[in-house]
Amino acid sequence: MKIYHYIPLLIICLAWVKAEAQQPSRDLTGYLFTYFEGSGKWTEQEQLRFAVSNDAVNWHALNSNRPIIASDSISETGGIRDPHILRSEEGNTFYIVATDMNVAKNGWGNNPGIVMMKSDNLIDWTSSHINLAQAYPNGFADAYWVWAPQTIYDPSAKKYMVYFTLRREDKSQGLVTYYAYANDDFTGFESEPKELFNAHFGSIDNDIIYHNGQYHLFYKGNTKDSEGKEIKNGIQKATCKTLHGAWKEDFKYLDSYAGVTPVEGSAVFPLNDGSGFVLMYDIYTSGRYEYQISKDLDSFSEPKPFNKDFNPRHGTVISLTDSELTRLQEKWGYVLK
Repeated sequence: MKIYHYIPLLIICLAWVKAEAQQPSRDLTGYLFTYFEGSGKWTEQEQLRFAVSNDAVNWHALNSNRPIIASDSISETGGIRDPHILRSEEGNTFYIVATDMNVAKNGWGNNPGIVMMKSDNLIDWTSSHINLAQAYPNGFADAYWVWAPQTIYDPSAKKYMVYFTLRREDKSQGLVTYYAYANDDFTGFESEPKELFNAHFGSIDNDIIYHNGQYHLFYKGNTKDSEGKEIKNGIQKATCKTLHGAWKEDFKYLDSYAGVTPVEGSAVFPLNDGSGFVLMYDIYTSGRYEYQISKDLDSFSEPKPFNKDFNPRHGTVISLTDSELTRLQEKWGYVLK
């Protein structure tokens, strides 16, 4: 017998085993929602909070809707907004990035940068923060807004990529998405950020998900008239085969409120049963948070409201195993039956 006849099969099997090992447990029974609060005392809203659900529709705040960790212990400004959470490729590490901004204290002036957090159990977190202008004065001394960071794993680089919206002091340059790879301990960037996506009319609240052979970048976009005046805004999408290729905008509005009621903070996550995806967004002018369902990330159902005992602003969701759900509730109180 010549063993090399079986080498290709062996390679396939080993690759399958590795791929399986990199996935989190298949026992995905719930969801975790990270958010900051939109009601109550204003000076207490810009704090990291958690909520959990069994079905991605009925949500319950953990810790009685009090902060999971105080913003003044993790940020430069004393406030955080737009928290994004990601599970690692191996499945046993979690990353959170957030806007380092304190509107209650400083208003809507410039904000310095990004908060970065890491945990191996969803309970205990290490943190650091990046002041973009100070860290990279050559290219970003004029950074004015550093908004809504998110993290995605780049399989080509085998690294975690943090991307965010930047507005410079010269606002005529528009809203541009930049990225940088996180360092190994997730406390900063490896190098100066580079441009990732420059939407025709600018974009904020970018959210990237990989599906069916391509990356889908959801964002709050807009339409402007010939004089540059915004006449419509809502959730739009761009696609690309690679994270760094040319993103293709289709200029379609995916949410049901475009041109009627402003929405922002879109986030997409897969359902645990494999039936499709949830597109959720913050209808911030009326304090509502709604969602639409899609099987293909191209067409979406009519919007429905979440059932919840809190008032979230711009958050994100990941799936949880039963043991992770239990661990969170053992720490911050049982809220699920």
